[in-house]
Formats: sequence, structure tokens, C-alpha cells
Amino acid sequence: MTLVVEPAQPADFPAIADLTVQTYVSQGWAPPEYQEKLADVAGRAAQSHLLVARLDGALVGSVALVLDGEFGEVTEGPHEAAFRMLVVDTTVRGRGIGEALVRACLQRAADAGKTAMVLSTDPRMTAAHRLYERLGFTRLPERDWSPVPGTDLLVYRRDVA
Repeated sequence: MTLVVEPAQPADFPAIADLTVQTYVSQGWAPPEYQEKLADVAGRAAQSHLLVARLDGALVGSVALVLDGEFGEVTEGPHEAAFRMLVVDTTVRGRGIGEALVRACLQRAADAGKTAMVLSTDPRMTAAHRLYERLGFTRLPERDWSPVPGTDLLVYRRDVA
């Protein structure tokens, strides 16, 4: 098994869109009005550093790393980075792919001089919460937020070392 995390290429965008929408919809995390945003990989790539995970060459995961700009929504200053829309193909979960994507985000944030990584997550994404906590992220309930009425997101933070 060879796992590689690398920057996404435009040719990857359709596969990232399919994986992201399919993952969120299959878990009940994406109401119809959010699916269009999940599928907008080109828009996401314009606002973030889009990374992919490839397992033996096949695209099996993706994440959007925000080092600056407004796409992070939960950052509180230039010292913080964020990541969004972390997805792993359900057929290969449990193989360290999500962890590899998060670690790649942490390394790139450190390389960019950031001192903290923040993220927001749906309360129902309990497997992701376990991953974040195992990697040293802690909850910041005072920064929880709602992007739209009826959608409440939890915020996690970790120092970048």
C-alpha cells in the first residue's frame, strides 16, 4: 500500500467533487442546498490549497487547507490556518488516510509560519472528532458557530509545531 498526499491538479476536480458530495450525502451531512458548494472544487481550489490522498495511485481523499483569506471562516487572525471538507473514501477508511491529510495540513501550516490550526465540524462527524482529538486538537466551544440557521458547527484548535 503506497499512500501519497500531494497538491490536487485540475484533472482531479471531478473525482474530488464526486467523493465529497457522495461522502457528505451518504452520511446525511449535506442538505440539497449545500451539495452545490461541496461540488464546487474549482471554487474551493481558488480559495485554498487543495490536497489529495492517493492510495496506490487512486484518489481516495481530499482536504482544503486555508492559509489565509476568508474561506476559513473560523480563523481569528493571520497566525491561524484552517482546513475544511476533509473526506476519505468510505471503502478505505481506517487506513490512516484522514490522519495523513491532517498531518500534511499541519506541516504546510508550520512551513507557512502559522502557529495554530483550527477547524469546524458537524457534531455528527464523531469519527472525525476522534481523529482530531487523537492528533491533539481540543474543543473551543466559545468559537462554535452557525453558517446558516439550523447548522451548528463545533470548533477545534491545535498548536502547530
